Amino acid sequence: MAEETSVEKYFGGLQKTFCAESQELSGKTIFGVYLPPKAIAGEKCPVVYYLSGLTCTEANFIQKSGFQKYASELGLIVVNPDTSPRGAGVDGEDESYDLGSGAGFYLDATEEKWKKHYRMYSYVTKELPEIVAATIPQADISRAGVFGHSMGGHGALTIYLKNPDKYRSCSAFAPICNPINCPWGQKALPSYLGLDKSTWGQYDACELIKTMSDEKQKLLNPILIDQGSADNFLTGGQLLPENLVSAAKEKGVKVDYRLQEGYGHAYSFVSTFTGDHLKHHADLLR
Repeated sequence: MAEETSVEKYFGGLQKTFCAESQELSGKTIFGVYLPPKAIAGEKCPVVYYLSGLTCTEANFIQKSGFQKYASELGLIVVNPDTSPRGAGVDGEDESYDLGSGAGFYLDATEEKWKKHYRMYSYVTKELPEIVAATIPQADISRAGVFGHSMGGHGALTIYLKNPDKYRSCSAFAPICNPINCPWGQKALPSYLGLDKSTWGQYDACELIKTMSDEKQKLLNPILIDQGSADNFLTGGQLLPENLVSAAKEKGVKVDYRLQEGYGHAYSFVSTFTGDHLKHHADLLR
């Protein structure tokens, strides 16, 4: 169970935040849960997990995206965790924006320095659903989707591609698509996983598509990806969506990639297309 720490009413539903003791992260962590009116009335509703990007906490999506209007209309419970452990006491975890606090990269670290606390993959895929099920009886965790932005888009893609039996739907805003080949990934992956590059591919969407078994591929539903054409990180080589589109085409994985003219990387972009993404999930989770 988790302790409720705040509640606000949005569009007939309730936006809550909770604090829970995480075994995977070896400490307390905060996450948000939006309950649409259907859930408040006692109806079982699908669950969509949203994963935020670098430097964010659980608060960014709650406050900036406007998702509650769409979740209310579509009858979706939306759960959004923090992006990393907080206050873990790992040496250097607060020295840079793209490693450590706010930068968990949704993986399970194996390097000695990080491995006790930085287990965001197992937290999101195993522990958080258990906490949600125990705390929110209206949550139908058997009907689950995952989406995210930037680093969180990377997390959503890799989590979905590794677990198509657990998640029916996936989408992403400006995801880091090929971290083994971009500066953010080339900093984070060796730091968390070590210098053996053969271990990095398990957290790279392009590599997961290339090596996916036929059995897993049969379980996949189409993936929705939106990318702003004026995104500085796109032109700076951090996101590499073209590599994902190419890998998906070669493997026969269905990706609906939409380049949105003039949009950047910020929540002005995310909020514009959040409704489309939640409808994508609702259609697949009915």
